[in-house]
Amino acid sequence: MISYYLPSGSKIGVGYQVHELATELVRRGHSVDVFSECPPMPGAVYGHHRVLLTGSLRTFRFATRLRRMDFSGYDVLHAHGDDYWMWRRRVPVHVRTIHGSCFEEALSIKGAKEKVRMVALGFTEVLASAAADQTVVVSPGTRKWLPWVRSVIPNGVDTRRFRPGSESRAARPTVLFVGTWEGRKRGAALAEAFLRDVRPRVPDAVLRMVTQDAPAEVGAGVEVLGRLDDEALAEAYRQAWVFCLPSDYEGFGIPYAEALASGTPVVATPNVGARYVLDEGRSGAIVELPDLGRTLVDLLADGDRRERMRAAGLARVEHFTLDAVASAYEATYRAGR
Repeated sequence: MISYYLPSGSKIGVGYQVHELATELVRRGHSVDVFSECPPMPGAVYGHHRVLLTGSLRTFRFATRLRRMDFSGYDVLHAHGDDYWMWRRRVPVHVRTIHGSCFEEALSIKGAKEKVRMVALGFTEVLASAAADQTVVVSPGTRKWLPWVRSVIPNGVDTRRFRPGSESRAARPTVLFVGTWEGRKRGAALAEAFLRDVRPRVPDAVLRMVTQDAPAEVGAGVEVLGRLDDEALAEAYRQAWVFCLPSDYEGFGIPYAEALASGTPVVATPNVGARYVLDEGRSGAIVELPDLGRTLVDLLADGDRRERMRAAGLARVEHFTLDAVASAYEATYRAGR
């Protein structure tokens, strides 16, 4: 597997998915090595080859370095990015997963420089889809930008770890957020809506934020948890009454699926990933940003609605189990032979 990102060095969701998928494939008896710029994950059961880089433009230079590497000893090369220079066949099967569209993200990202960078990365995704034997996307909406790609394999959630636990619910009305304060995850916007709309009507409500870039002062009722380990994160999902991630863009949105698997109702703002994971709002609430606070207030006060959303979410997440996703990739590897 190729992935610039791993959880050991980055909070990017692609890295977490690579780690989970590689671990599951090893459990199934496969031998897996991950080539990454990030250091190895503590306790990882798969092999790790670090491609250490310094300076600027590291993702582009990572792709150039990979072009010079010998992968001929592997049966499958599964790239999660940065394989767009690998035009000649190097292994029996070359699979590329595209975890979203940089063209789509360029529409909402702030700053001219970042927009140009995203557009450039979008063209590398097009090149990669031509270089690979098999290309898959993680959500149907991504095919808007790559209509020739037919295969959709979603990201997967380990339901052995992320699972319901009604006895773990917090005593106080609790909203959970997992993401960044700044940027497209819009943690700051959620905190503002919580303080303006939720706390005045639900005075004992708590917003718990799994984030590392929040300011020192965030307001009454807002708790910044920093980074949590796997078990603490799973418990945070189980304790929450509602999960809210108001991103303006997600290619998939793994936290949505983690919350569903934990039996926690989800509130999101419209984006490609939320629409797919939440089945166009049938398995969670999708609302515009100005309606976020009112929606949270209504949901915290309505236990029956939360229970209906919990049931719908648990049914929906069966499509996104790590077991189902690993099986789909095994079939893709075999089909490419």
